[in-house]
Amino acid sequence: MPSSRHITIAPQSGEAVAVKRGDLVRIIDPKGQQVADLWAFATEEGALDWLSTSQTRNITERLFPRIGESFYSAKAEPMLTLIEDASPGPHDMLYPACDRALYDHAGLPDHPNCQDNLLAALKRSGIAISFVPDPVDLFQNSPPQPNGRIDVLASINPPGGYVTLRAERDLLLVVTACSVDFHPTNGDACTEIEVEVTSPR
Repeated sequence: MPSSRHITIAPQSGEAVAVKRGDLVRIIDPKGQQVADLWAFATEEGALDWLSTSQTRNITERLFPRIGESFYSAKAEPMLTLIEDASPGPHDMLYPACDRALYDHAGLPDHPNCQDNLLAALKRSGIAISFVPDPVDLFQNSPPQPNGRIDVLASINPPGGYVTLRAERDLLLVVTACSVDFHPTNGDACTEIEVEVTSPR
């Protein structure tokens, strides 16, 4: 019998989710217009590998994988495969996570941010990293413009929009509900993100 888990990511926070190879992961934006940052780290014994947005762009030769295509690791191994995209998109793999420096620059010191939320979620899982990979920014509306700009516009994801991914390895995923509230990135307000994990076993 398949089993399932449901995790709620509170606004401006993040959670780690352990998944096994073959698990299906659905990331849902229940209220709409909320960006979700996604990271993945290999958890096999002795593995030191993580989802690399730059490696994924290099292998797929696209700004974001199509349905049936994978997100790749720094070692060029498939990590997650995009199974379903019930969102109008677009999604982003160019921007880094928001961090303390960004908010300091905006005059908002000590603001919640996705980088700190990632590190806190990893620490709760007993993992420390010496750098922060760039995330997959689900539901983020920042398509490159013909003039080369990549302005971040308000997300157009509707309430209930989601993506479904299949784990190609045993992974620790970290999902954050983007903390940006001084810019239209997340519409009018930061809201929660839902994660559903279905295991075929």
